[in-house]
Amino acid sequence: MAGLPELLSSALQPAFDRLEAGADPVVRPSTRPGVDFQANGAMPLAKRLGRRPAAVADDVARVAALDELCSAVEVTPQGFINLTLSDSWLAERLGAHAADPRLGVARVADPMTVVVDYSAPNVAKEMHVGHLRTTVIGDSLCRLLAFAGHTVIRENHVGDWGTPFGMLIEHLIDIGEEEAAHELSVGDLDTFYREARAAFDDSPAFQERSRNRVVLLQSGDPETLRLWHVLVDQSIAYFQAVYDRLEVLLTPGDVIGESFYNDLLPVVVRELDERGLLVVSDGARCVFPAGFENRDGSPLPLIVQKSDGGFGYPATDLAALRDRFGRLGADLALYVIGAPQAQHLAMCFAVGHSAGYLPSPGQAVHVPFGNMLGADRKMFKTRAGGTVKLVDLLDEAVARAGAAVAERSELDAEERAAVARQVGMGALKYADLSTDRIRDYVFDYDRMLSFDGNTAPYLQYARVRCLSIFRRAGLDAVTYMDGSVRVGLGEPAERDLAVALLGFAAAIDDTLATWSPHKLCAYLFDLAGLYTTFFECCPVLKAPTEDQRDSRLVLCALTAATLGLGLSVLGIEAPERM
Repeated sequence: MAGLPELLSSALQPAFDRLEAGADPVVRPSTRPGVDFQANGAMPLAKRLGRRPAAVADDVARVAALDELCSAVEVTPQGFINLTLSDSWLAERLGAHAADPRLGVARVADPMTVVVDYSAPNVAKEMHVGHLRTTVIGDSLCRLLAFAGHTVIRENHVGDWGTPFGMLIEHLIDIGEEEAAHELSVGDLDTFYREARAAFDDSPAFQERSRNRVVLLQSGDPETLRLWHVLVDQSIAYFQAVYDRLEVLLTPGDVIGESFYNDLLPVVVRELDERGLLVVSDGARCVFPAGFENRDGSPLPLIVQKSDGGFGYPATDLAALRDRFGRLGADLALYVIGAPQAQHLAMCFAVGHSAGYLPSPGQAVHVPFGNMLGADRKMFKTRAGGTVKLVDLLDEAVARAGAAVAERSELDAEERAAVARQVGMGALKYADLSTDRIRDYVFDYDRMLSFDGNTAPYLQYARVRCLSIFRRAGLDAVTYMDGSVRVGLGEPAERDLAVALLGFAAAIDDTLATWSPHKLCAYLFDLAGLYTTFFECCPVLKAPTEDQRDSRLVLCALTAATLGLGLSVLGIEAPERM
C-alpha cells in the first residue's frame, strides 16, 4: 500500500495533467483543524500558466476523482486545496493496514543493491564515542533499506594496514603472542597501542626494527603476515563483542579492511594515468578534479601516490569505489562518515566518476553527521579529558537504565536485567537518531533515559501501555490485527490517531529520501502523543458498546504494532513489559 500523500497525489494527478502534463500536486499534511492534507501545486502551476491560483485550484478540484477518498474538498482564496479524508474510507483503509504485516509499507518497485560504509574502527585501537554515530546511523539505514526491499551490503572499512603496523608487530613480538592476544581480547587495545608508541618514541633500535617490519609486511613476508593476522583477528573479535552489545547488524564477514585493496592500488594508478588524469606535482602523482581549490584559489590536488611511492587514503578510497561499483555491482553507495570528510569524499567521487569507477556522481552519497558533545558543548570527553571508550558508554547506559526500571517495575530480577539492556541501548541509540544527523547534539544520560519527551524509553513505555490493555482483559492483541473489525471514528481523538497510523509508510519514505532517521523518530513520537490523547479521551475496555470497545482495541493493537515495527527498523528493541 502507498502512503496517504501518494494516494492523494495519484487521485489529483490526472486533473493537474489536464492543465500541464506532469505538474506536481504537492500534497502535504495540513495544520488546519478539521483538514488532513493540503495540495499546494496550483500556486506554482498558476504562475507558469499566467492565471490566478484560486482559478487553477478550482479547475483541479472540480474534475479530480476524490469522492471516495475525501468527505470535503475546499479551495482557499490563495489557491490551496484543503482535503479532509472520508471516515468510511479511513475505516476501510485501517482494516487493510492492520491485516498487512508491513503496516502499509510497500516494497520498492525497483530494488537496488546498496553498499553502506560505516563504523570503520582501527585495528589495535579502542572503539570510542567517535564511533557511535557512524555505527548507529549506518545500522539504522541498513535496516531501513532492507525493510524497503533493497539488497544491502554492509562494509566495515577497518583500518588494518600502513606504517604503524611495523611498530605494533614489533611490540607484539616483545611482549609475546600470548600476552598480546590477552590484552587485545579483553579490550585493552589502548594500552597495547600506547606501549608500542612509547617503545617507538624511546628506542632508536625499536624504530629501526619497526621500519624493517613495515617493509617485510608490504612485501608479503609469511611470518610477518601471520603476526599481523594475530593483531587483526583479535581486534575484530573485540569489535564484534562491542557490536553485539550495541545490537547492530555488523559481523566479522562485513569487515573489508584497507589491506583488501592493496593489490588494486597500482591498478588504480595505471588506469588514472591511462585516462590522462594523473599529474606529477612535487614528485607526487595527483589528480586535480575541477571545482576544488585551496584557500589561495589554486587547484586542490587529490594525492593518489606520494613522492616516496607509497599510497595514501585517496588511492584506497578510489579502489573501494572501483570495487563497489564493479565487483559488487552496487547501484548506490552510502558513506556514513563525519562531516569533516565532506571535501575529501567529494573529490574522490569526482575523480572516481572521471575514471569510470562511479557511473553517475549521484550514485555515491556522503551521509554526514555532526559531533556528540558534553554538557560544556565541547567534544565529549572523560572527566580527566581523555577519549571515552564506547564500551564504557554502553555499560553506563545499561546501569542507569537498570536503576530507572527498578524504580517503576515489578518485574523479577532476570526480566529487569533484560529490560534494562533494551532500555539502555535503546536510549543511547535513539538520542543519536532522533537528532537531525547533521547537527551536533549534547550527550545527557538523564535526558535520554527519561520516560518523558522524545526518548526511546517514552516510546517503549507507550507501546507497553498499549499492550497492557490486552493483558488486563486477557486478550491477544494479534487477534485484533486481522482486519475483521471495522474501526469507528466517532471521536476526534480516534480519527486523529487513525490518520497518524496510516502515515507510517510516508514516514519511512521521508526518512529514506534524505537518509534522516530523525524523521521516523519524530513520526513515532507524534504517534505516541496522539495515542496518549486517545487513551485519555476514549475509554477502551469500558467503552459504551462492545463494537466501540473492539474498534478501540484495534487502534491500540495497531499503535503497539507501529511503535514496535518503527523502533525495530531503527535498530531499537521494544520490551513487552517494563
